[in-house]
Amino acid sequence: MGTTWHAQDAGAPPTTPLAGERVWPLDGVRVLSVEVMQSLPYATQLLGRLGAEIIKVEVPDTGDTARRARPFVEDVDGSSVGATFVRTNIGKKSVAIDLRSPEGHELFMRLLPHVDVVAENLRDGAMRRLGLEATALLAVEPSLIYLSISGFGKVEPGPYSKWPAYAPIAEAMAGFMEATRPEGERPRLGSAGSLGDLGTALFAAVGILAALWQRSSDGHGRVIDISMYDSMVALADMIPNLWSMGVPTGGKIGAALADSFQASDGFFVVQVIREEEFARLAAAVGHPEWIDDERLSVRSTWGANTESVFRPAIEAWARDKTKLEAAGALCEAGIAAGPCHRAADVVADEQLRKREMVLEVERPLGGEPLLVVGNPVRLSGCPTERWERRWPRLGEHSDSVLVDLLGMSDDDVDGLRGRGVIG
Repeated sequence: MGTTWHAQDAGAPPTTPLAGERVWPLDGVRVLSVEVMQSLPYATQLLGRLGAEIIKVEVPDTGDTARRARPFVEDVDGSSVGATFVRTNIGKKSVAIDLRSPEGHELFMRLLPHVDVVAENLRDGAMRRLGLEATALLAVEPSLIYLSISGFGKVEPGPYSKWPAYAPIAEAMAGFMEATRPEGERPRLGSAGSLGDLGTALFAAVGILAALWQRSSDGHGRVIDISMYDSMVALADMIPNLWSMGVPTGGKIGAALADSFQASDGFFVVQVIREEEFARLAAAVGHPEWIDDERLSVRSTWGANTESVFRPAIEAWARDKTKLEAAGALCEAGIAAGPCHRAADVVADEQLRKREMVLEVERPLGGEPLLVVGNPVRLSGCPTERWERRWPRLGEHSDSVLVDLLGMSDDDVDGLRGRGVIG
């Protein structure tokens, strides 16, 4: 097994590490996750990168639907694995169990005493039909932490609770698309990083950590109910707040100079929200007269003068500079700025490479490595990355998990496989 202690085991946790020793903060925590696609897999992968052992339960034969999400990479067993699966399942263990079968259900229940967290993000009602809803599991293991991710919540359902949801739906309903929609244009769907999934995943991870901490003092399990819609409204917090204050939330929000500007090789972004920053900008781009210009005397006028005053001047100043050079010069002057990166720029960025935020994963059959993002949570004394830099093949760990945790014999496991209970 990958861990030697977990919170459900009897006895005391490991002793405090020696000074200078590098340890995983979640070493010993074990998560059993019935997960598909991106939101929950991203959350559990983050926990895994902090040391938790993640046992991923998949459907035999077909597995997580993310395995079929294009584009594909070919695995060593000849199967095609989707990019969504590749980037959100690094370092996990895959156990393929037919949860619809009585024996599969029994296997799942037998695993409960050996795990700290059960997590799921299936469609509403799916876990109940399998007999694996929160009330059923906590009745057996009262100290269990049960997390559920859904579009609109399951524990306290509202009028949308039965609606299916993908990331762009939750993003749109939270106001993201209308808040930045130019007048006369349609809302533009989707964000490059699937904010609706990944933002929800972060709240799920926080919920699990909070429940683990609380259980360490009172011994009680918890049910964590994470809604994609709730999560997106939380991330778009200024939208209801500014509306309540009578501030328009369409187009550009806030009284500031905040826009993109052309350089020799692309665009860079500048944001100026305070008078002292405005003075630095005026000096940096060679227009000190802006300080005494009545049109620009208060910050509420800056946005309205972007096209007539700021854009011609800033882009003339940046004409002989790359976007990185322009942003760097402004940052040196104390002005917040940054280049608008394309994908190739992100991959080559020295800052990200230095902080191990772009990591290489070997292709199973050779060739140029795949790239995945690293762990943005940096803790002193904690390694920055797990050593298992690959995703699991479907059912790759079925045998080892059942043997190690449940004490099954090889013959027992072979019998389950022969009856189609495991893959």
